[in-house]
Amino acid sequence: MNAIKQAMDQASELILNGYRAAAAKGLLPDAELPRPVIEVPKDPKNGDYASSFAMQSARALHMAPVKSAQAICENANLTGTVFSSIEWAAPGFINLRLGHHWYEGVLQAICAEGDDYGRSTREHPQKIMVEFVSANPTGPMHMGNARGGVLGDTLAEVLSRSGHQVSREFYVNDAGNQIDKFARSIDARFRQLLGLQTEEDFPEDGYHGDDIRALAEDYLKEHGDSLKDAPLQERLDKLAAFGLERNIPKMKADLRRYGIEYDTWFFESELHKGYIEETVKLLTDKGYTYRKDDALWLKTSEILRGVLLSEGKTEEQIEKLELKDDVLQRSNGFYTYFAADIAYHRNKLAERGFDLAINIWGADHHGHVARLKGALDALGLDGEHRLEIVLMQLVRLMQDGQVVRMSKRTGKAIALSDLLDDIPVDSARFFFNSRVSDSALDFDLDLAVRQDSENPIYYVQYAHARCKSILKALAAEGISGDPKDPDLTLLTDPAELDLIRQLSKLPEEIRLAADSRDPSRLNRYAAECATAFHHFYTVCRIKEAATPALRDARICLVNCMAQVVRNTLSTLGVNAPDHM
Repeated sequence: MNAIKQAMDQASELILNGYRAAAAKGLLPDAELPRPVIEVPKDPKNGDYASSFAMQSARALHMAPVKSAQAICENANLTGTVFSSIEWAAPGFINLRLGHHWYEGVLQAICAEGDDYGRSTREHPQKIMVEFVSANPTGPMHMGNARGGVLGDTLAEVLSRSGHQVSREFYVNDAGNQIDKFARSIDARFRQLLGLQTEEDFPEDGYHGDDIRALAEDYLKEHGDSLKDAPLQERLDKLAAFGLERNIPKMKADLRRYGIEYDTWFFESELHKGYIEETVKLLTDKGYTYRKDDALWLKTSEILRGVLLSEGKTEEQIEKLELKDDVLQRSNGFYTYFAADIAYHRNKLAERGFDLAINIWGADHHGHVARLKGALDALGLDGEHRLEIVLMQLVRLMQDGQVVRMSKRTGKAIALSDLLDDIPVDSARFFFNSRVSDSALDFDLDLAVRQDSENPIYYVQYAHARCKSILKALAAEGISGDPKDPDLTLLTDPAELDLIRQLSKLPEEIRLAADSRDPSRLNRYAAECATAFHHFYTVCRIKEAATPALRDARICLVNCMAQVVRNTLSTLGVNAPDHM
């Protein structure tokens, strides 16, 4: 149950009906008015919800907002609603206050829905694919993949819990230039081990990491010098396959350790079995390609120019963008990465029927967004609306107030597995999701391992552990941690009501996180719940409550708090420990 949305929808209907009743009596002019917009006042003294409907309607009604607001409030019927009062205030606000039965309903819903509290349905759910990380399988997962991993995984989760049909996907770049470079790098190390090459023979643009040398050593241990005299292409094919067979399982293991499981691992090599060629032919048949210098080009500039003109851009503005065309097939016959990318997204939308494809990309891919959307538009796939790119800013690791760029153990880029050796997975996931994706993020390694209230994940997890500790202590004294039919009307203390208001927000926070593509809302929400609970615990005694009935009502509230924190952290892929 989304108590927030239900209350806001009801408030809008209540005000509109109040206007209609006043108009029917001749107190207000009869006019076609938009549905009232409901907001939460900054100052709770002004009520739980408010609307500036009277001010927005002043011109249509030809009446002072104060007068129309007064008429609406006096003719609004609260019977059967969750509100206890509706009042007007200068210069024309309409304020509403929730009745206590609303608060009771929130706790009853949490108890009834349990682990499903926070989930909702959609009238028109979408079939959505979220593709994220998709790191090249030419080396170990590194720290740079950590933020994209948790952002994509958590975004997929909030989309699912808000009512959409969601699939998580990893795109494996197991074909193309980077795999050729990968194979040549292993081959160079392999031939060095055999004494057939020197360091000077290593490819200038090759991969120099220790992992490449380790792969060459492993191949030699398992297969000896069987490739010593083999033709170059045979060596490259076998060494590439050998490297991928070892790297991809390692990537899966690192991501699984990080709490990420994909529904699909899609291999680029599958596209090279005719699908890229078919996709490029479709673009050619539609007149969007041409040949130049023995290469096949996409008329990217023409496609984007059409899009920009439809958006109202002038020729002069478009000229300043210096739009360029893109190569789809090189003169040697090989298709470019861009051609493969177009084919891959055509596969998502046309073949597998996703309504929406969401990609989590680094901010350095910004220039690629319009080109890819334009290509999909050219294919008739409405890339502008069916492809969505969430751009992610970089992360700086901080320790002792200084930027950390390299692993102390290896002196090289920090591998994801090394990061998780030093930082608990819960802390890593919570911290990497703590800011909206288009904001840069400083990850404080010292703070992430602290066990005090300064560490935000510790602060939230401690609130859950405190709930469990309270219930355990009560059970030790023979007091039920799950009282039957508690009298929730007794929960009237401001701290109790404030906590219930916080707990009511979870379904709406998940919906808003999904719609705004900002799962970091849940980090902030979890911290706000913890703050409200710690205040409640300070001012409201539980075991020593004035009456057993009040004690039982507060026990119910503690149970609901634990459930909401558990559900929130579960959405973030973080554990809710029972003790700390």
